[in-house]
Order: sequence, then structure tokens, then C-alpha cells
Amino acid sequence: MNTADVVIVGGGIAGASLAYRLAGHCKLVLLEAEPQPGYHASGRSAALFTASYGVGPVRALADASREFLLRPPPVFGEAPLARPRGVLWIAREDQAAPLAALRKQLGGHADLQACQADEAERSCPALRPGYVAAAALEAGAFDIDVHALLQGYLRAFRAGGGELRTGAAVTAIRRRGSAWQVDTATERYQCALLVNAAGAWADRIAALAGVAPIGLVPKRRTAITFDPLGVASDGTPLGRWPCVIDVEEQFYFKPDAGRVLASPADETPVSPGDAQADELDVATAVDRVERATCLRVERIAARWAGLRSFVADGVPVAGMNPEVTGFFWLAAQGGYGIMTSPALGALAAALITGNGQSSGPLEAELSPLRLPRTAAAAQAPA
Repeated sequence: MNTADVVIVGGGIAGASLAYRLAGHCKLVLLEAEPQPGYHASGRSAALFTASYGVGPVRALADASREFLLRPPPVFGEAPLARPRGVLWIAREDQAAPLAALRKQLGGHADLQACQADEAERSCPALRPGYVAAAALEAGAFDIDVHALLQGYLRAFRAGGGELRTGAAVTAIRRRGSAWQVDTATERYQCALLVNAAGAWADRIAALAGVAPIGLVPKRRTAITFDPLGVASDGTPLGRWPCVIDVEEQFYFKPDAGRVLASPADETPVSPGDAQADELDVATAVDRVERATCLRVERIAARWAGLRSFVADGVPVAGMNPEVTGFFWLAAQGGYGIMTSPALGALAAALITGNGQSSGPLEAELSPLRLPRTAAAAQAPA
């Protein structure tokens, strides 16, 4: 029997960011079913920070995470986690209303500036002349080095005495008196607090523990990369293009290591598993990008799919289960888990330790949040 104060199930960005916050404060074990952390959603992210994406609480969490991502603690190394990218929301003539609605919804929240079609075409010369009628640019958006972020969380977690167990899929969970007993194929753990950060599998982990589900829906998203053929070489260099997003989220594309990464922004409900790119979604991505741009997709360099898991209102679930002692939810981060992880990890740690009202460094990081500190917990089953 291995004993710990806290066992976190799930070594993706949710579990790792919380483990980082709790490291050194308690005896902590992080269980990851795959051979390495971040295999599913975290390792297949578009790796973009944008304050103009997601519902209100998600944008608030992103705002509170920005400073951490731009200026991370020394344990994350000298290389930057963030690199400027910019996000360009584009609209055809028939999409004027959705673009106006987006700008109205965001108000002054994001640094979103209206721009004319010619300005959009200059910022991204791949856009087909005449396709864009109007656009809005979020200049302060940036790419995130997801691998460096995840490894930084795990490095600090280990330095604080935390134990990471990979290839440790949970097979059974039982309540034994005032403690949880968590079994994997080879080990048994006992803990006072069990954190469910299992991503698309969170409702299944809850079922093992006898906890009611939160109605989690994993959704598949497909992405491809290809060479940027068809664009004149005398325009804005590829590396300086913004991430271009259709205002109705029918597709997006952005530079990626000398190639173009594109997605049809699909959200297909699926069962938890190792998501694979669907050929129809791949073809849809190619068609939509080629219609909107001068790019020619002659050969797809890579294709993959990831899982983005949501509850009905799109708000992350973070909080103690009100009916089952010692069971903490950290799930339903959708496609926003990477960019919100600094603040959401801090929020979860504050709810667990009871330090949410403290005047220390943690309180300073949480203070920019524009949602009640317990709002996310309200999504846990009642």
C-alpha cells in the first residue's frame, strides 16, 4: 500500500498544473495511464493563447494566466514559453453580423481591433483577394510552447517531492473509512483526497468512485500540416502570419514550424480514446482553407486529432464534490486547458488548501479573475 495525502488521476495539463501548485505542501502522487504525460489533448493542442476565445469564465482565466505564460518562474527554463502570433478573425460579406456580435460580446475584454480587408490581406498574404470583407485583429495573442510548459510543471512537481507514475491506468477506486483506495494494475494507493483530472475519461473515473457524472462530452478536433505553396514570397513572411480564424469557427490556420497548420474546427462527439483524424474532416479542412486562401494543399505532411472535453455550458469544472467527501473535480477544460492552466491550477490549489482568501502570492495571482472564486465549482454534480 502506497500512501499519499493527494492522488491526482491524469497527467495532462490539468493534473500537472495542479501538481505544480501543490508540490512541497503535501505528499502527492500523479497517476498517468499513458507511457508519458500529455499524450492525448495536451500533446495535440494548437498551442495558442487568445483572450478572444471561449465563454466569459474561460476568458477570465486566460487573462489571469497571461502574465505567468509571458514571464514564467525560473524552473521553466530560459527559453520563452510564449512567442508573438496574433489572431485574425475574418468574415466574408455574408458574415458581417457574426463579426459584429463577436466584437460586441468581447467589448473591451480583448485587445480586438477592427481592420479592413486590405489590412487583413497584408497581415496574412495567403488570404484570397476579395474573400475577406472585414476582420478583427487581436495583436496580443501568442503561441505557447506546450511541451516546455508541461515539462516545467512536472519538473517543479518532482522537485517538491511529488511522485509521477506513468502507465498507471486506474482500475478500481473504493472508499475505505476516511480514505480513498486507488488501484492500478500493479500498485495500490491510499489517500485522503482524490483529484479527478482525467480529461475525457473524467466521468469514467467518477463512476469507479461511485460519484455521479458531470455530463462530460469529449469532442474530436482534426488538424493537418502542409507546405505553404501558392503564396508569393515577397509578402509578410510565413512566421509572422497571425492565426486566422473564420468568425463562425468553420476553420482556422496558422504557421507551424515552417508549415501551415489547419483545422476545420470540427467538434464531433466521440467516446474517450486515442482520437484519429477522420478523412472527411481532413478533406473539409483542405477545402475550406483553399477557398479562403491562395494556398495549395498538394501533400499533407501530418494529420492527427485530439479530444476537447466539455460540459453543457463550456465552463471548466473545478471543485469539491458536494456529496462525496474527498473527491475533487478538475475537468471539462475544453480546448482551453493549455492557456488557462496557470490560473486554473492556482484556483484548484486554493480550493483544495483553503488558501483562497490568503494575502500571499497565490492570492495575487487569483485576484485578476473576473469570476467568483467558487464559480467553477458550481458545475460539479449537485
